[in-house]
Amino acid sequence: MPVADVYDIDKKKVSQIELNDAVFDAEANPDVMYEVVRMQMASKRRGTASTKERGDIRGGGKKPWRQKGTGRARAGTTRSPLWRGGGTVFGPSPRGYAYKLPKKVKKMALVSALSMKFNEQRIIILKEFPSKK
Repeated sequence: MPVADVYDIDKKKVSQIELNDAVFDAEANPDVMYEVVRMQMASKRRGTASTKERGDIRGGGKKPWRQKGTGRARAGTTRSPLWRGGGTVFGPSPRGYAYKLPKKVKKMALVSALSMKFNEQRIIILKEFPSKK
């Protein structure tokens, strides 16, 4: 079993503690850790990009000119994507980028991160952590 030192708030060694093999002596899995970080970063994305499509733009209810006899191309609305002031075709709309990973994958990533930190000796265990009121 891995053994870690326990410190007090003044960085003085107080005792030692045995840690669980399953958590702190596991093999690191960088692929799983990457997936969890990717999921967290995707959840932070805003997803607020938006454009107005044909139906979102004001006006355009009246036919600009009659259908036949003018020599111009037929047009039904001034809000067509072909016209200036018209809507956008297939533009972005607000959406969420978040997705969920299975619980076992998240747990495996946490175990990998903790065991990696322990192997690099970057974990400090405090006896007690006084909180100020």
